[in-house]
Amino acid sequence: KTPTPSFRLLPATFSLRSSVRVHLPAAAPADRRARRAPEKMLWVDKYRPKALDQVIVHEDVAQNLKKLVSEQDCPHLLFYGPSGSGKKTLIMALLRQMFGSSSEKVKVENKTWKINAGTRNIDIELTTLSSTHHVEMNPSDAGFQDRYVVQEIIKEMAKNRPIDTKGKKGFKVLVLNEVDKLSREAQHSLRRTMEKYSASCRLILWCNSSSKVTEAIRSRCLNIRINAPREDQIVKVLEFIAKKENLQLPAGFAARIAEKSNRSLRRAILSFETCRVQQYPFTINQAISPMDWEEYVSEIVSDIMKEQSPKRLFQVRGKLYELLINCIPPEILLKVKVHFSNHLCLHHVISTPVSLQRLLHDLLRKLDAELKHEVCHWAAYYVSLHKFDFMLGQPNWSRFA
Repeated sequence: KTPTPSFRLLPATFSLRSSVRVHLPAAAPADRRARRAPEKMLWVDKYRPKALDQVIVHEDVAQNLKKLVSEQDCPHLLFYGPSGSGKKTLIMALLRQMFGSSSEKVKVENKTWKINAGTRNIDIELTTLSSTHHVEMNPSDAGFQDRYVVQEIIKEMAKNRPIDTKGKKGFKVLVLNEVDKLSREAQHSLRRTMEKYSASCRLILWCNSSSKVTEAIRSRCLNIRINAPREDQIVKVLEFIAKKENLQLPAGFAARIAEKSNRSLRRAILSFETCRVQQYPFTINQAISPMDWEEYVSEIVSDIMKEQSPKRLFQVRGKLYELLINCIPPEILLKVKVHFSNHLCLHHVISTPVSLQRLLHDLLRKLDAELKHEVCHWAAYYVSLHKFDFMLGQPNWSRFA
């Protein structure tokens, strides 16, 4: 039985794609509704650039995208880069550049596709975000059935061309999130389908790692690398937000937030807003709190170092499951550059949904030197198993139970 959660995760401290859940109160009189304050948004959403001209960090990429749209023949696009670098922001601004403000009038649907999978019929339900010009979805949420989703959604879009009153665009755009998580079969299916329906459908793909996308797909798209923002660029964005919010920033405070953000603009903005909620006016030595899940992983490391027993192993496994249950994405948990404390640096990326990156990082800081290589060896071993399962499109979670 999984231990009872002992911590609370806040959206402003861990969310990869920030969202605000609004609980509507009971109906109020008309005069009270008229005086009601506007709905509060997270800064990461409130100050997200809506147009390519408003982009601060990737101005050169934004200008190239504007030129691409002006040519009236946009190819398939593949955006790739680290998490929090601004890929999704550029895509949304690109859609606005192509279709105008109507691309922002979106609706969320839980849609079910009835698919004929050879000898049987299956129902696959996914959440889509759509406007009259585009559809956005994450086909990897369908698991090993993702290949069927890719085929059906593109076929459906090809049959229903958009009604473009201005006559500029005769195609619809499909935005596929996290294509690096698609199985090999799904990627092969995507390649065939994107060729067949290219006249009526354009694909905008994005991922964190292009190396996990097949060469066949990459060669059929215009590849756009979105680098992680530099710390000085993050500082510039934070100063812009502070000016809009009428906040006074102490000298070096924005630079400290940028340094702790690991070059993730999203994380920096969320941390900045968290500091504003915790204490204002800001002080020069004000602490920048780590994310809740990072503190929780540090507790797990302490538990491991205090006792090595079957009972403690069971407790640690329960806490790791608790992190996943609370929507801490494995990709963020499991990537790290490990630096040994004995001046030996191992630039090794851990990418498996079981060995937590923060856990590994903190363990290596506390372990004896002769044990560090042993821990890295077994981490790499389970990485290879996971990658093999991923290539087959059949993740075997029992390996890590």
